[in-house]
Amino acid sequence: MRPVLTVHPAATGNTWGMTTGSGAAAGRIRPLLLLAPLWALMVGAGLLITGPVGTRWPLSEEGEVNAWFSGHRTGPATAVSEWLTLIASTESVIGVTLVCVVALVVLPRVPRWREAVFLGASVAAQSALFLVITLCVERPRPVVPPLDPAPPTSSFPSGHVGASVALYGGLATLAVTRLRGPWRYVAAAVLLVVPPAVAVSRLYRGMHHPSDVAGGLVNGACILIVIGYALLAPRERPAPPPAGRAGGPLPLPRSAGGAGGGVRGAGRVVVVRHPLACAQNLAQQVRDVLVRHGCTDVRWTSTTAERPCGDLAAYTAAGRVDLVVVCGGDGTVRACADELAGSGTALAVVPCGTGNLLARNLGLPVKPAAALDRALSGDRVRIDVGRVSGDGLAPTRFTVMAGAGFDAVMVRDASPRLKASLGWLAYVVSAVRHLGDPPMRLSIGLDTGDAVPRRARMVVIGNVGALQGGVPLLPDARPDSGRLEVVLLNPSGAVGWLAAAAHLLRGMMPGRSRRPAGTGTRGMRGMRGMTGTPGAIAAAGPARRLMARGALEYFSAVRVDIRFAGPQAREVDGDCAVEGTRLVAEVEPGALLVQLPRSRRPTAANPYRRTAPAPTATPEPTAPGLRRAQSPAPADSGQGDRHAGPAAPVRPGRGTPVSPASPGQKP
Repeated sequence: MRPVLTVHPAATGNTWGMTTGSGAAAGRIRPLLLLAPLWALMVGAGLLITGPVGTRWPLSEEGEVNAWFSGHRTGPATAVSEWLTLIASTESVIGVTLVCVVALVVLPRVPRWREAVFLGASVAAQSALFLVITLCVERPRPVVPPLDPAPPTSSFPSGHVGASVALYGGLATLAVTRLRGPWRYVAAAVLLVVPPAVAVSRLYRGMHHPSDVAGGLVNGACILIVIGYALLAPRERPAPPPAGRAGGPLPLPRSAGGAGGGVRGAGRVVVVRHPLACAQNLAQQVRDVLVRHGCTDVRWTSTTAERPCGDLAAYTAAGRVDLVVVCGGDGTVRACADELAGSGTALAVVPCGTGNLLARNLGLPVKPAAALDRALSGDRVRIDVGRVSGDGLAPTRFTVMAGAGFDAVMVRDASPRLKASLGWLAYVVSAVRHLGDPPMRLSIGLDTGDAVPRRARMVVIGNVGALQGGVPLLPDARPDSGRLEVVLLNPSGAVGWLAAAAHLLRGMMPGRSRRPAGTGTRGMRGMRGMTGTPGAIAAAGPARRLMARGALEYFSAVRVDIRFAGPQAREVDGDCAVEGTRLVAEVEPGALLVQLPRSRRPTAANPYRRTAPAPTATPEPTAPGLRRAQSPAPADSGQGDRHAGPAAPVRPGRGTPVSPASPGQKP
């Protein structure tokens, strides 16, 4: 995915925003990322039903519903329910799906591959999601005489109902969208009657509670919507504006000195490698990419618990580093950015950690070697960093987000074993466990304004806004805005959680524009629409708006001061910090120079956003800056951390790391 620098002249004056361009394939794959949040929502609903909400109305009356069905069984009704159970059984669903998939491929004059994949993927995804949910939620069957043997899975959600929605609902979708004539609606109506009939039959036969069949209906319907949107929805590519038109896409001038631009001919390159995140085979790929781009003077250093950015401080103290390549996750990137901010040395990210949120928000490819290759062929761009401090938390910089409450305990309690096997989904599992945590009492002060009291389960201060899967937690956040975005999450009950989740998931839909930070819209309080330079925007004051029925409250400011009534868990760029009662963050505009893939659009004039492209001089046997007789910095051959000669004295870091990324921790 290539980053696109988009000019918003009407909204932000001379500021520019980073967005990401995507092709047709990416547009179809992106909706599938909703399956992970859907799983989390279903698991959360199941845990609420089997936990604190289960004793409240109407869930407390579910036993009466099952008892009523059990007391009104008749011979004909039992026969009908048995037939409905049969057509929704695993064997029948698999058989009908296979027959329909083969028919879609073989019978038409032109094979209907997309429709066949839609139907098969819907049934398969529903079944997979159902099995994963039942592993996390344990619910016994109703206490009534059952008419079927109880399967070993949990009662929540109903697998029969979910499978019938995926299969027969999928067939109804194909009938309406792919057939012609009025009878297609009749066929769709008949097919759509099957899932609710199966749901009633499962209640009648004493196999599920009412909330179980409701969960099966929701599970199957959401799967159909996601898969259908990904595979069946039309994709239209907007025609590009004519070249030369104001605000339209213009070709970015290539760097002088070569047609390819990039870092060819740069001086010393330091590679900071997290030994667990960046295995030997990936390290070799990084070496190969650097060689292809003409980087011959390359020094390697590995991170440790005591040195989260390795010997980077020693190299930068010598003043002869042109580029730093960081092979690790957000924690390693943060430690290196803390060292490089304000130095003028460029940083290139090789995303190989658990979250890789900075790389995702900057539009880098997900494959580490490809991300480096594209970045080295691009330009150097200045982005903001945040600086955070608090009681027991020494000042340190962050590039992604800092927060307290729900997100911090989610990071803290994520299982290392699950992180190794599931990646960032381990955080989703950890988050489900803390859905019922009580809210925090806090006060928040923005810029020079007075502190206002609030209650929230989570507070996040962001330099960028998207989470894993593209979930826009802070939709206004841009790493070039000169501001920090803040969100307070305080849902009230299950309805509040669902409203917050729905609001965030809607923001993932393709075609939903991201509003530039600081612009006035419906729901904005305390600030009108702001335009102009970052300095003018920063001086205009904080913004506030409520979303998702009040479950999400957004702010925008240059400086944020949050005080908690009691000690709270805190995190900085995915690293756990000690608990504390205060969190202060302020933005450092344009402090970090980052190597990014070449943009498709020009940037607007901005005193600190635009920088000269990376040098592209013809490679020389030895760069001019390296002709000195001795180098006090550590040297090695690019293999591991072998140093030749004494190490230079380490310059004090610009911030104390929060929780160093040791080899046994998340990078």
